Order: sequence, then structure tokens, then C-alpha cells
Amino acid sequence: MAIITFLSDFGAGSGYPAAMKAVAASISDARLVDISHDVGKHEVRDGAFLLLMVVPYFPDGTVHVAVVDPGVGTRRRPLIIKARNQYLVGPDNGILIPAARRLGDFQVFEITNRKYLLPEPSQTFHGRDLFAPVAGYLSNGVPPSEIGERREEYASLDFGAGEVIEGGLVGRVIFVDHFGNLVTNIPRSLALEHLKFEEPLVVRFRGRDYPTRLLQTYGLGERGELLMTIGSHDFLELAVNQGSAKALLSAELDSLVRVVHAGGEEEA
Repeated sequence: MAIITFLSDFGAGSGYPAAMKAVAASISDARLVDISHDVGKHEVRDGAFLLLMVVPYFPDGTVHVAVVDPGVGTRRRPLIIKARNQYLVGPDNGILIPAARRLGDFQVFEITNRKYLLPEPSQTFHGRDLFAPVAGYLSNGVPPSEIGERREEYASLDFGAGEVIEGGLVGRVIFVDHFGNLVTNIPRSLALEHLKFEEPLVVRFRGRDYPTRLLQTYGLGERGELLMTIGSHDFLELAVNQGSAKALLSAELDSLVRVVHAGGEEEA
């Protein structure tokens, strides 16, 4: 069975997600799956990260509708992206791009054919009136070239990549999850190339040093211990066993984090 997913900042307790799903269900028999509707209000980057995190696990043919859209009704364009054998539908504000890059081999289309929209679409609810019907038709096999026109330019969003520094690694916080874990842009491959499990390490953050270790999972740390692990998203993250790394470090998005070997070079 085909799948259509939905991600938004509308709030799980609102009626907006149900309205989008009702429109899609009136067009397609696809299975409807919620990724999340509790993305922070207008937090395009958080929505982009959640989408990036889950798309590899969906089967070919899945259509993802992602609507975190503070520019709704303005000149920003509505997009379809065909990435490998999945489809991403949403606004041209960068939310779809990290997931498209992770899937690879993607093409971008601007939605232009009004035949595939609801009649007289609202200027304030494109999730229901543009993106949900388009997702339904894509799920039914309508090609994106029938619904839109190819575009080579689009709003990009890039989380960057961690880097090697003398004595360790440096990266930025790109996502803070429900538990207060701090996900960095240091990928698994880089972390495991330069850090060893259980070795003494130091997190240098805002002029302070915090002792830490790289562990296989959260529960291997002492309760309240600041630790690092490779999350299920394949990025290095900072966590506190049964606590909050965000609260401990007073960290926020884009905070710069250095991880060095204990006794390593002083920060330049």
C-alpha cells in the first residue's frame, strides 16, 4: 500500500492535520502516517531535521507532506521534489532540501497546474488546499511533471558538517529533542574516526570544560552524567542520562561545541 506522511507545526491537538489528511484520503487510498505536528511554531529547521531523520526508512513511492510555512500566501513557491523514488511536497523555504539530499538524485518542480489543487485555494492553508491534494495525486501515480514545472533554483537549507580540529572535533547544535539531547552536525563516520568509546573526553562550551565520554547508549552513563552517543539519526549528540544536556549547558540551536581528548590542546 502507498504511504503519505504529514509533518507540520500545526499542533497535534488542532484540526488542521485532520483537514490535510481528509483531503488526501478523498483522492488516494494511501496509508496516512503522521511524522509530527508538534514542530516548534515556524521552526523550519526543526521540521527539516525531523524529515531528514525519517525519510530513509520509508519505502519507494512514499509521499511526504511537510508544512512549516511562515511564508504561506506570499510569493514563496510550492514545490514537489522527487528524490530517488520518494516525493517531498511543501513550501520553497528549505524544509525539504536536507531530506532530498539525504535520499539523493533529486529533481525539483514548482507546482503550477491548478487542476491538481482544491478549487479556490485559501491563501492561509496551503497544507490543505495545495500540498495535500498534490500528495494524493502523486500517490495515485500522477508524475510530478504533470503537476509542475522543473526548477533549478530553490531555497536551500544546509546544516553544515562538523570538522576536525587539533585534538578533536568541532560542530554545531542542529536539533534539540524532547529529552534535551543536543544533536550536532558531526556525522557518525567523523566521530568514530576520531573518538573512541569510553575514553576520557572534554566538551568545551562557552569557555568551560565539561568531562564526558562517548558511549554506545544513554543508560551506560551514570545518572546525571554528561555523555555523548551516536543517535539513531547517525549524528553525534550530547545527552545527560535521565537529565537534559540543554539545561546543563544552557545550549541552543547553532551553539558551537568542541569535543577534545582529555589533556588535549587548549582552545585557540
